[in-house]
Amino acid sequence: MGVFAGQQRAPLAAPRPSPEGSYHRTGQPVPPPGTSSFRLGTCKWKLWQGHSEAVIAVAAGLQWGDPITTLQEGMDPFEDTLQRLREAFRSGRTRPAEFRAAQLKGLGRFLQDNKQLLQEALAQDLRKSAFESEVSEISISQGEINLALRNLRAWMKDETVPKNLATQLDSAFIRKEPFGLVLIIAPWNYPLNLTLVPLVGALAAGNCVVLKPSEFSKNTERVLVEVLPRYLDRSCFAVVLGGPEETGQLLEHKFDYIFFTGSPRVGKIVMAAAAKHLTPVTLELGGKNPCYVDDNCDAQTVANRVALFRYFNAGQTCVAPDYVLCSPEMQERLVPALQSAITRFYGEDPRASPDLGRIISEKHFQRLRGLLGCGRVAIGGQSEESDRYIVSRLPNTQIPSFSPSTCCSTAVTPGPVGPRFPACAPAGLSLQSSPGLWAPRLGDAAAPTGWDLGPWAEIFGPILPIVTVRSLDEAIDFINRREKPLALYTFSNSSQVVKQVLARTSSGGFCGNDGFMHLILASLPFGGVGASGMGSYHGKFSFDTFSHHRACLLRSPGMEKIYSIRYPPYSSRNLRMMLVAMEARSCSCTLL
Repeated sequence: MGVFAGQQRAPLAAPRPSPEGSYHRTGQPVPPPGTSSFRLGTCKWKLWQGHSEAVIAVAAGLQWGDPITTLQEGMDPFEDTLQRLREAFRSGRTRPAEFRAAQLKGLGRFLQDNKQLLQEALAQDLRKSAFESEVSEISISQGEINLALRNLRAWMKDETVPKNLATQLDSAFIRKEPFGLVLIIAPWNYPLNLTLVPLVGALAAGNCVVLKPSEFSKNTERVLVEVLPRYLDRSCFAVVLGGPEETGQLLEHKFDYIFFTGSPRVGKIVMAAAAKHLTPVTLELGGKNPCYVDDNCDAQTVANRVALFRYFNAGQTCVAPDYVLCSPEMQERLVPALQSAITRFYGEDPRASPDLGRIISEKHFQRLRGLLGCGRVAIGGQSEESDRYIVSRLPNTQIPSFSPSTCCSTAVTPGPVGPRFPACAPAGLSLQSSPGLWAPRLGDAAAPTGWDLGPWAEIFGPILPIVTVRSLDEAIDFINRREKPLALYTFSNSSQVVKQVLARTSSGGFCGNDGFMHLILASLPFGGVGASGMGSYHGKFSFDTFSHHRACLLRSPGMEKIYSIRYPPYSSRNLRMMLVAMEARSCSCTLL
């Protein structure tokens, strides 16, 4: 990392205690083991249990004994690293297929050798079960690596294109070239998958890469910064650390491509920074993902599938169903079916379930808890401070399978509804989530006052609002009046209903009668449209995203007589000949 930019050089030595009890290296103070963070120049860096020297060195692509330099106040902490990567790309090192394959194989070994370490990190960050970690993080990443290795040379091969009569004697093709130095900014909700899958595409395309993992998923971030660089060529790859301040400073630099996954709010910041350098971007953003449930379907089957995909990873999935649209009659059938599914999946006390994830941070917990005060809770939704968990329970109502809770202030209406919550959350909570079903108060497809944080901003948690509509047309109108979502789901026994929703709406992805299963197909592109993002990736789409498609035409220096009809002085005869020769039609004739 560029944190070692400066004038004085010295070998990297083990830390030595100072008289004050802190640690020093080349004159730069470092706090004692256990300190959570410290500042070097303009950048704040994390420490983990006294391993700060190794962490920073690995992030910089250095080994013990390598020369380093200290950071002087006000100096750019990234410049040296970015310059090193640019020089490596200009040398042509990353272009051969053999080099690209070696990097992909290294990435595969990283997953294989550190599977348990990665699962432990994911469990510590998000309380992901081994099942969810394997299915949604490790297996998908390994599958992308294997696919790229099997098809790398075919993807790299020049793509010939049809020619017209004017170019029949020429060679015309598309060459896939690496952009150069690319920046990948990854989120925290799937910190391995959403880091490594775009990385596979960037490496397969022959780029040098700067990887910025999320600081929220700190245990996975630690593995990525300490372990991953050991498996890749450090002259062409670097991991950088930091929060919003450091990321903003990083974005001041010119990159050849930026790939960002995160919220629309931050996506706008990234796009504005890229625009200053005319840098192309892929933005994988969130979105309000509607789930329309037709009256003509089995309520329990729908409930099983919606509950699975809503509460997978504690609802912290950008393509999770964000709200349900259905008729009042279907709502009456769906609510008890959802409770049955939730109880079957996570037990009477979801707090004890090993399969239910954790909300990433106190900030996000408080945001989610605040949402519950905007409607009436039909299933679950209560919080409990003991053991830092949110527990899915109900007061004594018509839904009896959850025990009463003392956390609620009042129950709002009769029937299968739960409590409304106080506005504040207990301090210091970084909590496990529990499934909650939320019945919002809506009027004619318009958001009432105070609902800006309800269904009109991505929930990103284990809360599922149900919005009642009178017809399919009203549901489609409701969807189309809002920003285009990242995904859209429709459940119906009628294929005509599913096809109508597909034909009359727009979204990044679409799935009929299931959740986000379209993501497991590398043959389908994954990406948003409009406010939910731009660009796509997965499989060959990742390779194409990180490749410049260069239009190439090679012509013989001879046969000047044939080509002379283009030259002045112009004539009607030559014009007619040129127009015929330029017609956009395939020509299979052979000219002798």
